[in-house]
Amino acid sequence: MNYFLTYTVYVLILSVLMGISTWKLFKKMGYSPLFAFIPFYNYFIILKETKHPKWWAILSYLPIVGPIMMSVFHIYLMKKFGKTLFQNQLLTVILPFIYMATVNYSKDVELEDENADELFLTDEEKSTKKKDTFAGSITFAVVFATIIHVFVTQPFGIPTGSMERTLLVGDFLFVNKWSYGYRLPMRPLAIPFLQGTIFDSGEKGNPKDDPKSYVDGVKLPYERILQFNKPQKNDVVVFNYPQDSVHTAIDRKDPYVKRCVAVAGDTFEMRAGRLFVNGKPETVLGDQEVQHGYTVLSGEQIDIPSLYDTYGFLPVREEQQDKGFVYIFQGLTDKTAKEIKALPSVISMEENIFPKGSATISYKLNADKTAYTKSIDTTQSIFPINKPWNQDWYGPLTIPKKGDVVTINQETLPEYQWIISKYENNKLENKNGKIFINGKETNQYTIKQDYYMMVGDNRDASLDARFFGFVPEENIVGKPMFTWMSVQGVFSDASSTYQAPKKIRWERMFKATNTGEANKASYWWIAVMILILFFGWDYFAKLFRKKKTEE
Repeated sequence: MNYFLTYTVYVLILSVLMGISTWKLFKKMGYSPLFAFIPFYNYFIILKETKHPKWWAILSYLPIVGPIMMSVFHIYLMKKFGKTLFQNQLLTVILPFIYMATVNYSKDVELEDENADELFLTDEEKSTKKKDTFAGSITFAVVFATIIHVFVTQPFGIPTGSMERTLLVGDFLFVNKWSYGYRLPMRPLAIPFLQGTIFDSGEKGNPKDDPKSYVDGVKLPYERILQFNKPQKNDVVVFNYPQDSVHTAIDRKDPYVKRCVAVAGDTFEMRAGRLFVNGKPETVLGDQEVQHGYTVLSGEQIDIPSLYDTYGFLPVREEQQDKGFVYIFQGLTDKTAKEIKALPSVISMEENIFPKGSATISYKLNADKTAYTKSIDTTQSIFPINKPWNQDWYGPLTIPKKGDVVTINQETLPEYQWIISKYENNKLENKNGKIFINGKETNQYTIKQDYYMMVGDNRDASLDARFFGFVPEENIVGKPMFTWMSVQGVFSDASSTYQAPKKIRWERMFKATNTGEANKASYWWIAVMILILFFGWDYFAKLFRKKKTEE
């Protein structure tokens, strides 16, 4: 309810601004000045008077789409009163209510005569009209694409090998935003198609200083509608990275794709690189191949390009030593590892597994039990920070469930501090060995939403929940539907000494991505149908316009 209440307040504020800046113009068009203040109906009147489809008015207050449509409608209104120059249109877009108010309160503003016969238009006026028609077509093409992008499905690329070989580096997917209920937009004023920033300043810049693609001050709370199911074990899920410190808006945080290996209430564990849920080994689906990292010692140089052509994804680092060539492979399946081990030049091959009890970063509780001290400084940290775990020996860890009452003390705080302070927006304080939530000392906390454990299929090359922790339900975007394009070599791999050549993987295009089956259904027929409809519509629309012109 908070979402819709906040949304209503925004609509009313915009409607009041619209009314104040245009009420005289409505009166000159023959309507009651009060109509300028009525949401949706004010734009309905503008569309009616400017001879545009009146149903467009329903788009006027939609998140992200609404600001675009409002600008278009404002331009229509200004043209109705003779403000047709480029500078008029520019001012209408960047200072809408201010510029329209100057026109509204001007003494000499009058309605344009729109009944003049087109035969009497000058060449310059005809040219302007054609440009306006073209600009209108482009605008509504962008609006239509924005509606699909915001409210139906979103494209998503796979830049890393964390989900190999289920999803390949260079796969481009469409994500169904309604899979787990539709999460309503939380930043309604934003540039279409951009996720978080307008551009990336690069490695030397601070990501927090990159220009945002949205207005952070105009915000709506989290709300999900029509949620008929939730993520299940083994689902491939797209979600917003929980610990993104650059973006405060949940729906603007970086998108990740992983497999949901454990849901709220489950117990997750890794034993020697093998995954267990509730004490049982994971279920490996038909489209999933579990992979591991290996170190290979070879007496002579291995033909890596040839192996890449044979096996596809094969990140590897090569080092020449006195005893031979050492190769550190990522993403080898059991079958691939067996075949590489059988190569004549291979002397030895060992799976890369962290020793049990060795944390990627180790933290120790101070003697006074008020803080943690880092004892090993490396580039990766395991979650939670006070456990002697690593990516191969992890857990057991219980995934929090909505309604769970958990014990909060100095030992458990690292496990729940992000949930309490960041995901569920409480004021958390740890003072003199005592824990305060919203100003009250406590030793327990009630979980407000479900959480999930998201892990990549390529376990040794995946930045996943073992490092950043639980994924809140509010961060879930949806489920991948199908691969619409797949290009090998489109993303460079810094972890590999060999880069794959660029080529289109035709066999993966328009294939379903989230069925769990080895042989996936093809959606080529949908692509063909869309193309036929698009070009067919364009062809018949041109015929209709030609016939109308002749008449």
